[in-house]
Formats: sequence, structure tokens, C-alpha cells
Amino acid sequence: MLAKLLNLRKRVPDFVPVMEPGVRVYAVGDIHGRLDLLDRILERIDSDHAARAPVRRHIIFLGDLIDRGPDSAGVVERISRLAAADRHVHCLMGNHEEILLRAIDGDDKALRLFCRIGGRETMMSYGVTAQDYERLDYAEVHERLNAIVPAAHQHFLSNLKEMMIMGDYAFVHAGVRPGIPIAEQKLAETRWIRDPFLDHRAPLEKMVVHGHTVAEEAEILPHRIGIDTGAYQSDRLTALMLEGSEQVIFST
Repeated sequence: MLAKLLNLRKRVPDFVPVMEPGVRVYAVGDIHGRLDLLDRILERIDSDHAARAPVRRHIIFLGDLIDRGPDSAGVVERISRLAAADRHVHCLMGNHEEILLRAIDGDDKALRLFCRIGGRETMMSYGVTAQDYERLDYAEVHERLNAIVPAAHQHFLSNLKEMMIMGDYAFVHAGVRPGIPIAEQKLAETRWIRDPFLDHRAPLEKMVVHGHTVAEEAEILPHRIGIDTGAYQSDRLTALMLEGSEQVIFST
């Protein structure tokens, strides 16, 4: 009897997630201020889409547009314009956008963390010189952020999506808490979670597509797909194309 059960289990196929019909999705990993790589990946997306049969295209940026790389301001401007021109361009809020917005509001802990995780480069992309930045205290960082980050950028970042569900896929920045329904996930978890999600090995409610955690190559596992390849330091920005049951990874 045990042998029969084992053989039955072997014949049960793995879950194959499917994108909703008539839709092609391109998900883009963490950009972190690399406008040069963003422009290149968008060219790849345009070329790939043009070479395939006509369907409705969605582009989903998984968050962490800013910090660490040299042109956060340019990335925010580029993506905000894309989203304004095309309602099928979406962007999720990453933990770095959350920290920037809290720093702009004057949250002391967020200001300190912002300065540790790449805020210097973000402020420089908005016109602060390296010499000026070194002279600022935290109160002055708060004051300067409010002066240099355009209201349009603040509005765009404040209204980023938290999660998207399309077909058998859930798109989030960091991951989900296993054992909790997708609809009940906490925002602090979807923007920040690591080990409880990354160490999980069992199936989830949806195939989760995420960034946040850097890997040398995109990770395609039975329950999650991670596409943060550390663009700011690796010079590789990664995207994922999903159509039907097809999954295609490409990088700059």
C-alpha cells in the first residue's frame, strides 16, 4: 500500500502557474537608481513584446526604484511618466520608498536608516553635492529632502501599489508570510520579509514574484520567483516575462 501511495505521489504533476488569458506581463526587479539599466531593460521589453503575438501588455516594477545607484531622481521621473501615459504600467512600493517617505515626514528612525541604505546617492541625484551632504545633520536632511524631492515625485511614490494579483501570480516587493491568506498579508511583511518567506519550501496560494533579496541569478522555484540581481552593484537588471504558462527571464 505504501509503495502504491508513493507511486501516486510521483505521478501528481507540479503546479504550473498560468497568467490570465490575453495578457503578457513583464515584471522588473529592483532598480536602485540605475536609470541606464532601466532604459536598456525597457528596450528589451519593447523588442520582446513586438516580436510576439499581439496581446495586452502589463509592466510591473517590483519596487526599490531608489537609493544606492546614481540616478534615483531619473528613475522616478522615467517610471512616473510611463505610468501616467499607460494605465498598464504599475509600480509597487518597496522598503526603500517607504523609508524615503517616512524620512520626508520627519521620522527620526527613518532618517537615520535612509542615510545608511543609500540615501546619500538619492539626495545627490536630486542636486545635493557630496560636500553639502556631509555637512547635514538629520534635521537638515529632513529639511533638504522636502525642498529637493518634487511634489510630483512625492505624490507618485505615496501612491504606489502594495501588491498585484494576476492569474496564478502574486507580485510583491519582498514576499509574503507563509500560512496567511494573500488577502490578509500585512504591508510591513510584503515590503520587508526575508527568512520566513525565503526558507519556506511548500506551495503557496499563488506563485509569488518578488525582488528585495539579491541573488546572482534569478531564482525560479516551485512557489516563488525572485528577480533582484543587485543592479546597483552587479550592473544587471533582471526582468521576467509571463504569458500563459511561459516564463522567460532576461537581464541587461
